[in-house]
Amino acid sequence: MVFRKLPGVSASGMGLRLSQKFVFLLFLSGLVTLCFGALFFLPDSVRLKRIFLSKTETQPVTVGSGSENDAGRAHLKRPKDQEHGLRGMTPAKGETSSTKLKSLSRKPPVSHEATEARLAGGRAQEDLTLPRSKTEPSISDKATAPAHGPTSDTFNYQKFKRCLLKPPLGRDGGKPSDPMTNERREKVKEMMKFAWDNYKRYAWGKNELRPLTRNGHIGNMFGGLRGASIIDSLDTLYIMGLMEDYNDAKEWVESSLDLNSNGEASLFEVNIRYVGGLLSAYYLTGEEMFKSKALELGEKLLPAFNTPTGIPRGVINLGSGTSWSWGWASAGSSILAEFGTLHLEFVHLSELSNNPIYTEKVMNIRKLLNKIEKPHGLYPNFLSPVSGNWVQHHVSIGGLGDSFYEYLIKSFLMSDKMDDGAKKMYYGALEAIEANLVQKSAGGLTYMAEWRGGILDHKMGHLACFSGGMIGIGADDGAPEKRQHYLDLAAEITHTCHESYTRSATKLGPEAFRFDAGAEASATRLSDRYYILRPEVIESYMYMWRLTHDPKYREWGWEAVEALEQHCRVESGFSGIRDVYTMTVSHDNMQQSFFLSETLKYLYLLFSDDDLLPLEDWVFNTEAHPLPVVRKSCLQEENTQDKTVSE
Repeated sequence: MVFRKLPGVSASGMGLRLSQKFVFLLFLSGLVTLCFGALFFLPDSVRLKRIFLSKTETQPVTVGSGSENDAGRAHLKRPKDQEHGLRGMTPAKGETSSTKLKSLSRKPPVSHEATEARLAGGRAQEDLTLPRSKTEPSISDKATAPAHGPTSDTFNYQKFKRCLLKPPLGRDGGKPSDPMTNERREKVKEMMKFAWDNYKRYAWGKNELRPLTRNGHIGNMFGGLRGASIIDSLDTLYIMGLMEDYNDAKEWVESSLDLNSNGEASLFEVNIRYVGGLLSAYYLTGEEMFKSKALELGEKLLPAFNTPTGIPRGVINLGSGTSWSWGWASAGSSILAEFGTLHLEFVHLSELSNNPIYTEKVMNIRKLLNKIEKPHGLYPNFLSPVSGNWVQHHVSIGGLGDSFYEYLIKSFLMSDKMDDGAKKMYYGALEAIEANLVQKSAGGLTYMAEWRGGILDHKMGHLACFSGGMIGIGADDGAPEKRQHYLDLAAEITHTCHESYTRSATKLGPEAFRFDAGAEASATRLSDRYYILRPEVIESYMYMWRLTHDPKYREWGWEAVEALEQHCRVESGFSGIRDVYTMTVSHDNMQQSFFLSETLKYLYLLFSDDDLLPLEDWVFNTEAHPLPVVRKSCLQEENTQDKTVSE
């Protein structure tokens, strides 16, 4: 039968033929599909994706999924006016742009020689444009965040407290019985109060204080987040008993900490300072607000892991989830000290949220590192998040590498010594370090050299001075016959770092010191002579005091207090200095947030009894935020007892 067009009926109405209707519907469906599909490929559409997907998609537990297409991206050069790297400093007059960023960190990013030493540990002191090798968010972004958000009722704080072996603050807040030691502790507390009061007066809500110009510094390492000094100071204020100041800080976090930023942040810095600081504040105080904010922020970091290997990129937009590698990093690589310094915080995020995704992300990193070949058993500093291969064979226990090793032994300790994988990796790495990097100078000083494809660079950075304490806290858990050897090695390295202080005019140590051309623990380059209130040497003093109770460590700590007071204390706070070898001090106008979080906290602990944050119960993240040992067996026993009582 043939259907004819009826007289008087428009072709736009019932007169459309079947084939025309089919073509029209096909075009319409294609248009709808195109428009809807575009939603998932827009660079900043992560939030919209979650609206449509989070309610229907189940959070997968696989890791390593993500964008595959950034292998050949070009790397933008660091702008010539980029003055600072992580844990920043202001270059001395007369320095060229090539020497402004001479060190990276145990908290990296930044320069060409940030490739050699972490300048401000990723801590920017000046506003700079983040160079990047950029990658758009993957469609799999829908699989990065918990589908129903973090849960708030899965972790019982009272059960956690019952699993601690000792009260966190000791019998009397760790107050020492010796009057002179207590007097020194009170002096450190006064320094903290002075630093905090000036931050509050001149820079409240900003990230850091500029004490000379009496204003605040924001920087761009935190992606629009504010209040870095507040978050970093929460636990320090609390353990020092500065409760009025702690309450001011807590109120600011509750009312003013805005996590809905859309800026470009260092994954590493946000994790160790903000996530670590909030977690520590929660575990010390039980304030649920700290936990909820830590979980909210932790969820925003997950898209950085959307790479072919699951190795996260170093920079992330906290709003869109877009991530990329540092533009200065070789071939778009990720940095060992950055992707290797997530484990402690992420395990606790899983504990608090009852969501395994955080632990799975960091365990995937460990699996990849175990699988790939390591030159002479060493871990180079640059790894491609696309191929999973090393990009360069530069190995350093200082900037770019440091806290990776720290987190291996601390992961083992934090697991109540159940994490055998971390233990094996740590002692394997330490054996390779001893065989290839540990050197003895002509003057008898033990130091950690850097390794460049088989060629030793006889330089040790201030950042590497944390390793004395690290080796010390791991001495008991290696081979029993090597315990004393490790304690001796830890003491020798700490002694060398102390020498770098005593051999300067100010009695403060330089950013890097050398052992060649007749040099012994001294900076031979002008660009290495600065000190930016770093904590690593004092950190090792604190650990070695607790391990040995040798009084020299407290004496060395007091020498540092006196030097800080004489050379770094200014009218409105504390400032780093540009040259430790001259008594005519030039200040850099920056009170780093890690000075409040680490330097002053480690000094306070050094002059306190050991029952203040006892090492049996607490490990310190690389920003000195204390996190508790996870005693699974105890928590399970608590749950069993509760169940029995309820029945």
